[in-house]
Amino acid sequence: MKILVTGGAGFIGFHLVDRLIKDGYKVIVIDNLFSGKKENLNKKAKFYKIDICSSEITKIFQREKPEIVFHLAAIPRVPVSVQNPVLTSEVNIVGSVNIFKTSADNKVKRILFASSSSVYGDQKKLLLKETMIPNPISPYGLQKYVGEQFAKLFTNLYKIPIISLRYFNVYGPRINFDSEYSLVIGKYLKLKKEGKPLTIYGDGKQTRGFCYIDDVVEANIKAMKSNKLKGGEVINIGSDKSYSVNYLADLIGGEKVYLPPRPGDVKHTRADISLAKKLLNWQPKISFEEGVRRTIEWFEKVYKLESP
Repeated sequence: MKILVTGGAGFIGFHLVDRLIKDGYKVIVIDNLFSGKKENLNKKAKFYKIDICSSEITKIFQREKPEIVFHLAAIPRVPVSVQNPVLTSEVNIVGSVNIFKTSADNKVKRILFASSSSVYGDQKKLLLKETMIPNPISPYGLQKYVGEQFAKLFTNLYKIPIISLRYFNVYGPRINFDSEYSLVIGKYLKLKKEGKPLTIYGDGKQTRGFCYIDDVVEANIKAMKSNKLKGGEVINIGSDKSYSVNYLADLIGGEKVYLPPRPGDVKHTRADISLAKKLLNWQPKISFEEGVRRTIEWFEKVYKLESP
């Protein structure tokens, strides 16, 4: 079976590509390398450097004829979308519609769309459930919610099953810490390496439902194979336990410095994963402490740092 992964050179993407190739699938990757890195890509994957908004996407689909599409490509991170809502909307909304329509035109059997817990925004209840009314407080959160709505529309109108997986703070080995807007764990590892204090926006009491990369990849594989999914579903992929940014900083170790809160950042995320258990037979297996330990171990091995 041929599988196409957009954003396959990104953090979640290249982990997913590795797993798909390990499982024996032929994999095609589309990525413009805006935030992804070509050196992360599995050499057995066929790579096209191209933007998801490009009309050339059609030729790739016609040539490769993928049966399944994992749509992970996006300009990620809330701060980027706050600074540049126009560019991020073009990629995260128009680009997604382009991938959905091209997939429908080329008889793709199923699309797995990478959404985000950012669609929830700030909710009165901490345990975030898919039936809650979304309340995005950043352009990124709104863009992902619009993507979910298009996924439902395309499922019904164009008869192509699109399932939206709402990721919650994914982390793990090979995380990108070079970007100014890298995930908090990657950023903290980089700061510690440089001997700088760990920057915490706000009081550090904000909590996140961190989810280890291997668990997220497994959820994607299960969603690809599940016979229970018909299209249009929205499913949380995260942890039903949440941890504060202060606790994460303590696990990494080092001096901390507190800065004013960033606009668009939600206060708390914690996933209700009952639907993922029901439809995918999935739940996280790696504890937060174990996941952070593995990530630090990888970092120290790669950069030859001594354990604290």
